Amino acid sequence: MLAMSEINCIKTLRNEKGLSISTIAETLSINWRTAKKYGDKDQLPQVKTQIKKGMMYDEKWGEIVSDWLEEDSKVKKKLRRTNKQMYEALGKMDFKGSYRTVCNFIEEWRANRDDEISKGFERLTHPEGEAQVDFGIMEAVHEGEIVDVHALVMSFPASNVALGIPLPSENQECFLSGLKKLFKQAEGVPLSIRIDNLTPAVKKVRGSEGEAQLTDEFIAFQNHYGFKVQVCNPRSGHEKGNVERKVGYIRYNFFSVPPVMKDFEDLENQLSERLVEDRKRMHYRKGEMIEILWESEQKQLLKLPENDYPVFKQMPIKFNKYNEFKLDQHLIHVPKAKNYSQLYCVTFWDQFKVITNNGEVILSDSRPYMKKRRFIPWIDIFKDWLLKPRVVGHSRYTEYLPVRIREYLLVPSLSLRKRRIEEVITLLLQHDMKEIDSQFYELIANNDKLSSHPYDVEWSQYDALQPVTSGVSENE
Repeated sequence: MLAMSEINCIKTLRNEKGLSISTIAETLSINWRTAKKYGDKDQLPQVKTQIKKGMMYDEKWGEIVSDWLEEDSKVKKKLRRTNKQMYEALGKMDFKGSYRTVCNFIEEWRANRDDEISKGFERLTHPEGEAQVDFGIMEAVHEGEIVDVHALVMSFPASNVALGIPLPSENQECFLSGLKKLFKQAEGVPLSIRIDNLTPAVKKVRGSEGEAQLTDEFIAFQNHYGFKVQVCNPRSGHEKGNVERKVGYIRYNFFSVPPVMKDFEDLENQLSERLVEDRKRMHYRKGEMIEILWESEQKQLLKLPENDYPVFKQMPIKFNKYNEFKLDQHLIHVPKAKNYSQLYCVTFWDQFKVITNNGEVILSDSRPYMKKRRFIPWIDIFKDWLLKPRVVGHSRYTEYLPVRIREYLLVPSLSLRKRRIEEVITLLLQHDMKEIDSQFYELIANNDKLSSHPYDVEWSQYDALQPVTSGVSENE
């Protein structure tokens, strides 16, 4: 094929100079037919199609390999044949091609298959009454220690309303108890709930596009409340993108600075108040107030059933020789457990109890994860405060301090504040913050670095106010 400049030259000689085809062919030293083609015929652009040639396309080999690849795509990856295994299998069938020929064909087949599968997302519609649910891990502070909070978030895409329940774990008891509380907050039950492959609800997914198999406990819960369930496909988080965004929204707006909690009920009330207040803004797309859209959507919800659904799990206990059994990866000691033929553990989202065959409770306590805490790195924080004592008044960590220690540090004099920060650092080397708070006056009084009482009491002036005894003793 000639270059475009050569084609343009032939057109110019033929149309503008008026030369004959023979003269043009002789002048440019090209074939007469080539000069005729580009001189007199129109050169219209055409779609170029590449006809695949070679033994993989002209003979049976390509079809055989395609069948193998199609079969392997339906089994687990570790069971699929490698390129080398396919090449060796073809060799036993008198295949004369090279290993590279087979690899090139397989690479092209997979590329064409990927093109057939749409990589885009289908825009989903969300009717009123449809909800999405997911967990998100956040942090709160309880008695000066960090608590991991598993927030169960329910969003309603139609109105963009979010509800949230803080929980200590993501097991089945927490999940179902959290859903019950979310229904009460919503004042109704969603028509359908979209979830991902949460372990408390889904026990098996058949194939990459197969139907999910729900747990028996979740099916019983679903039947009681009457909602439908939509399980997302594996690795398809976009199918519940609204609640995914809501989890992030709650984390960054309400938990970016871990809130102080008295207990989970207190934190639940705090979060509920914030989310109700958050509805007083415009919907990002519909241009209406979210709380107005929510009032409309609430009318579509199912009514709450009259009977409460008890959420618990009961299981027989196997004890070791020390009268211990394992719960939540912790060993629980039950005195004289071996004296009973069989004991059962009944677990709720926050508590557990050990009962006999007759229902007698012989042990009841909070679940081990309710006591799970992480220490705040106070020494590092106080060292930073030592460099900038003024920051204590507005630090994010100040509200986590025990009241007595907070008042002790927040004095107007920066030099005194700095000295007191040094004193607390010294105490932290041997005691944790709870010990310092519980033994505050004793530890402060015994600290050699202290030059004054925590509240700067002038004891000499205090003694001067005592009545004078004129030197007469009580014995006299």
